[in-house]
Amino acid sequence: MNQNKVMPDYNNSILNLITSILKKYKVETQHTSLPKIDKILKKQYKNIVLMILDGMGENILKNISPNGILSKNKIDTITSVYPCTTTAAMTTYYSGKAPIETGWIAWTQFFKEYGKYINVLQERDFCTEEKLVIKSLPISDIIGYKTIYEQIEEQNKDTKTYEIMPSYCAKKAKITMVANTIQELCGSIITLCKNTEDKFVMAYQDNPDSIIHKNGCYSEETRQFIAQAEKEVEKMLQELKDTNTLLIISADHGHQDINETIDILELDEIQECLIMPPTLEGRMVGFFVKDTKRKDFEDRFNKIFKDKYILYTKEEIVKSNLFGYGKKHKKIEDFLGDYIAIAIADTRINLETYLSREMKEPKEKKSSHCGLTKNEMEVPLIVFDV
Repeated sequence: MNQNKVMPDYNNSILNLITSILKKYKVETQHTSLPKIDKILKKQYKNIVLMILDGMGENILKNISPNGILSKNKIDTITSVYPCTTTAAMTTYYSGKAPIETGWIAWTQFFKEYGKYINVLQERDFCTEEKLVIKSLPISDIIGYKTIYEQIEEQNKDTKTYEIMPSYCAKKAKITMVANTIQELCGSIITLCKNTEDKFVMAYQDNPDSIIHKNGCYSEETRQFIAQAEKEVEKMLQELKDTNTLLIISADHGHQDINETIDILELDEIQECLIMPPTLEGRMVGFFVKDTKRKDFEDRFNKIFKDKYILYTKEEIVKSNLFGYGKKHKKIEDFLGDYIAIAIADTRINLETYLSREMKEPKEKKSSHCGLTKNEMEVPLIVFDV
C-alpha cells in the first residue's frame, strides 16, 4: 500500500483553510492561506460558517455519495495536518497553528508533570479513565493556546464568534451551542445565521468518525449517516436563502479500514526493549526505548512491521516538518518518545497495559486514522454561497 502514502501539504491543508478565515478577519498569521478560499472571501458575508464533519475523508464521499450535494459542491481536495487525528487536527482548526506549534499531537500523551499517560481531549487518565484534576497545574497551563475565537474578536469589534459542538466537548468560545446530532447542528446554524449581527461560526459534529470506527468506512451505518447529513444540509440551505451566508464544509481527517490489529503486549521481543509503555495512537506509536536496546529495537520492529509501518527516530521526525512549520512547542520532544512508528498499510497496533486491560473494556476498531495513507490524509473542501 506504499503507493497510497500521502504526506501533509502545508500549502494545501486544513491549516491553510483556517488561515484563510483568519486572514479574512485581519488576524496576523505566519501560515499561508488557500487562494481558492481567499478569492471567495473577497465578498462581504454576514455569516461565515465552517462545518467540520469528523472523519469524513475524501474517500468516504467519493465511494458513498459521488453524486450527492456535498460532492457536487466540492471545490478541492486538501490534506489534513499530521498527525491526521482529531486531537491534532481539531486543535489546528481551533488555534490556527500547526501541531508542531500546539503540542496537541495524539489521543494519548505522556505528561512527566503528572507521571501519567493522559487522553488529552478528554483530560482523562489513559489506564483508569479517571478525570484529571490538578489544580496547581492544569493541562491548559502546559499545552494551552489562544483560540481563533479570541483572535477574531480582538481584531473585529463588530463580529461575534460562536461554536456549536457535542455536549461532552470542552467549551472554547464565549458563546457555545450544544448539538449532539447532525439535525441539531444544522438547526443551530440556521438559528444563528438568521440573527442580524456579523458572525463567524465553527460547527463540529463527531460523526461520521464514531460510526466509521465501529463499522468501517463503507458500512451501511456510514452510508446512512452521509445520506442523513446531505438531507439535513440541503434543508438548511433552503432555510438560509438570502441570509448572505458562506458555508464551508470539510473534515479533520479521513479513515483507513483496519484488517489487522496487533497487540503490543504479546510482542516480548519488543517489550524487552522498552522502558515505558508505548504512547500516542495505534497508527502513530511512540516508543520509549532503553539506550542499550536501540539497535535491537530497530531491527526487531522493522522485521515484524516491514511494509506496515515506517520507523522514525524522534530527531528524524522533528526535522522532517511532518508536524508542520513554526515555533516548536517545548513539550513536543517529551511527548514523542525515542522512536515513532507511522502506519502506511491497514494495520493497527493495540496500545494497552495490563492495568488498562483490567480497568476498561478493549475497543475494537474496524477503521482508524493517524497513518499516512491517502484515505486518512485527504479531505474534501466543500463550499456553498447562500
